[in-house]
Amino acid sequence: WQVEGSELKKIRTNSRVYQRYYLLDPGLQALCWEPSKKESDKARISLDSIREVRTGRNTEAFRTSGVYEQISEDCAFSIIYGAMYESLDLVANSAEVANIWVTGLSSAKVEHRFKELQRVRERMCGLSLDNGAEAKYPKENKRLIGSERVNKQEFTEVFHDFCTRPEIYFLLVQFSSNKEFLDTKDLMRFLEADEETSLKLIQSHEPSEEGRQHGYLSLDGFTSYLTSAECHLFDSEHDTVCQDMMQPLSHYYISSSHNTYLIEDQFRGPSDISGYIRALRMGCRCVEVDVWDGPDEEPVVCTGNTLSPTLSFRCVLEAIGRFAFVTSDYPLIICIENHCSYRQQKVMCQHLVGILGDRLYTNPPDEEDSYLPSPHALRHRILLKGKKLGPGSDGKDGEVSEEDEGPNPLHLPPKHFQLLKELSDLVTLCRSVSFIDFPTSSESQKSWELCSFQECLALRLASENPGDFVNHNKHFLSRVYPSPMRIDSSNMNPQDLWKCGCQIVSMNFQTAGLMMDLNTAWFRQNGNCGYVLRPAIMRQEVSYFSADTRDTVPGVSPQLLHVKVISGQNLPKPRGSGAKGDVVDPYVYVEIHGIPVDCAERRTRTVTQNGDNPIFDESFEFQINLPELAMVRFVVLDDDFIGDEFIGQYTIPLECLQSGYRHVPLQFLTGEELPHAKLFVHVVAAYTETKRTQHKSDKMSAAA
Repeated sequence: WQVEGSELKKIRTNSRVYQRYYLLDPGLQALCWEPSKKESDKARISLDSIREVRTGRNTEAFRTSGVYEQISEDCAFSIIYGAMYESLDLVANSAEVANIWVTGLSSAKVEHRFKELQRVRERMCGLSLDNGAEAKYPKENKRLIGSERVNKQEFTEVFHDFCTRPEIYFLLVQFSSNKEFLDTKDLMRFLEADEETSLKLIQSHEPSEEGRQHGYLSLDGFTSYLTSAECHLFDSEHDTVCQDMMQPLSHYYISSSHNTYLIEDQFRGPSDISGYIRALRMGCRCVEVDVWDGPDEEPVVCTGNTLSPTLSFRCVLEAIGRFAFVTSDYPLIICIENHCSYRQQKVMCQHLVGILGDRLYTNPPDEEDSYLPSPHALRHRILLKGKKLGPGSDGKDGEVSEEDEGPNPLHLPPKHFQLLKELSDLVTLCRSVSFIDFPTSSESQKSWELCSFQECLALRLASENPGDFVNHNKHFLSRVYPSPMRIDSSNMNPQDLWKCGCQIVSMNFQTAGLMMDLNTAWFRQNGNCGYVLRPAIMRQEVSYFSADTRDTVPGVSPQLLHVKVISGQNLPKPRGSGAKGDVVDPYVYVEIHGIPVDCAERRTRTVTQNGDNPIFDESFEFQINLPELAMVRFVVLDDDFIGDEFIGQYTIPLECLQSGYRHVPLQFLTGEELPHAKLFVHVVAAYTETKRTQHKSDKMSAAA
């Protein structure tokens, strides 16, 4: 079809539009058109010079043409060609014609380059590279092909042509003073760094000895740098504990697991010790243990009124004791939901003391303390959260109300049971108390007393009394657990509760998806230690903050985040995708998660049939009113008329984001990294340097 040709409109930056007749030459070697007198020297573009065929209005010429809004996105396409990455910007009469040209040019270019590579491979078969070393091959190959030699440089050039990423080459040309490589001054300008840093980078990434000696970075060296760990979007400073760990425990968000022993649904799914091991390895600092009477006077762990199997309480404690501090040194909270008889409570107490030993924190709190101790002060200690006898028990056992967070469809009032005095004494800094209202808590609740909120109640309080909830959490720990209606182990959005300062938001770690992506990413920002310092406005006594604000946050300057999604690399077919072709049609969502006024999402266009190196080249801008509570999430989907399918995602706290040109490693829904699949982005966060300087001044070294 392209051999016969068609009329296309050629777009120029001066708002002029030229109607030309375009066609491929009969040998499929070049794109030709009928030129004007001024452009007679550019009436032909060799197919082997074409770097990319880009769909849509996605070049500078289109954007500055003056007729951008009048051009249909579906009818526009650009041919990027030549060593300087020039663009021929065209508009077809219909989307169908544009699609034929884009598909045909891509196919013709691939066919042409494949033939060229095949020719080089055939010439090499049975021969040696002209590099001073001869290699002998079977004589029959020489008879078939002849005695022709292939120059090493010729093969290298073809190989580089296939491997070069056009967007990285274009970036090099943009910053290079000679359009061939980056000298030290070019690199200083690109990095916004000093000469010493630039020279060090050259020594680390430039593969050629000549480049290292003369202080320049070739395209290979530049590519090596941009794809290295140094250009990861995540700031490696946050790979270790980097926040002040001397604040009271109530000033931190704490990574928490719900019904940790369950590894599937909440009603009939299996229970397994691996639930505890996995959560603790992931940095979880608050696990749940529901204890019931078991056979042979041995307590068991399970959810009451369900079909889930039981686990030995002793075995659960042994697993917790073994893995408690494998990932984090900071205190572990065990939420004990006690349903045991008086006799089996004695066994519980024996196991807790015998297995956890000196790590169990049993020092009684100081009545005069307004705040809990710090995570630093409680390193390698295990705290029990549970019911405790009141001060009037006079050293005797007593009656307390039973905690039951499991399914309770009849909403029955809580039962009462006799609590063993020795078991009560093991609970010190995390005594469970019932929530009545915020004025009552303000008047009578102690700093070491903790309220647990069912999800629905917590969300209602967050909606009706957001400021009071924040102030409550300045002094007291609050734990939120999922609604019993979440039988499928789905997760609530933790940010709905974090925005009100709730420290312990219990998640079903076994359920992958957006909510666990947010939770996992959030706790990476402080060395994955399970503790993240809450925003200052949620800790300061004199401040007042309501997360439902629809305007700027008093005392916090709004920040601008610029994100340019440049390209993707090695995007695979979605897992379990159906009969669709082998090639994906990817597009990218950029999402902001935070307080309601900050939540936003933008999407790129779809790049058709390109998972290897799709070029998006689209920019977005977001205003972030509370940067300390914001996260950025990149989601890559496969555009399909039946239903778009998930390819990969990456979520990162705004505080961990590095400005500049960065690569984003994509992950499966389950959190594992997708091999070699990445996005290439450019990020500018207006807060980065000033906020980072201020942030560092508040930090302590991990060794302190």
